[in-house]
Amino acid sequence: MKPKTLGLIHTSATLIPVFQELCKQHLPGVATFNIVDDSIVRNIRERGEVTPEIFKRVEDYVLSAQDAGADYILVTCSSIGAPIEAAAKKANVPVLRVDQPMADMAVQTGKRIGVIATLQTTLQPTSELVKRSAAAAGKEIELEAIVVDGAFEALMGGDAAKHDLLVGNALRELSKKVDVVLLAQASMARVVDTLDAADKIVPIVASPPNAIKYIASVLK
Repeated sequence: MKPKTLGLIHTSATLIPVFQELCKQHLPGVATFNIVDDSIVRNIRERGEVTPEIFKRVEDYVLSAQDAGADYILVTCSSIGAPIEAAAKKANVPVLRVDQPMADMAVQTGKRIGVIATLQTTLQPTSELVKRSAAAAGKEIELEAIVVDGAFEALMGGDAAKHDLLVGNALRELSKKVDVVLLAQASMARVVDTLDAADKIVPIVASPPNAIKYIASVLK
């Protein structure tokens, strides 16, 4: 039997090794390939919104992944949730936005849900997704959504230490107010490992492992 193939679409090449390792752990025997366009998030920031042109580009990438033989497609950027969902309706294979399994899990975990991001363009789509997941589950939630000002600029400027410090401080404060914290950007996941055990008073959840574990459950 031909092995299943997972196509991954990224807006940052830095995520490729992250997902390669996760696929190695949870999807043995599943072939993978990557499509990367690191201009998408920059374009969203420049234009202040997800434009029709970006919708079209995401759709083109999804259909290209399908044409390349993907049995399942994962889009790993949380800033383009709406284009992913629109593209999924035109594809003939399942298409998953990376933060969907994380949002569903958070709704099951607690009522007070925190979402943290370093970009407003990522915070809003993930926050809206959590609200929709709660509505679908028939559950009332309290959402606390914050942007860590200056962290993204620090990371882009090559100051990863400042980025990690700002995000770490924000995580400590947000954790005191909620039942679970969602990381709207996979790039923040490494900061969790730098926190002391005493600071991890609630689950702090990143999207990549949850997405890959979900795909593993449906590709069995």
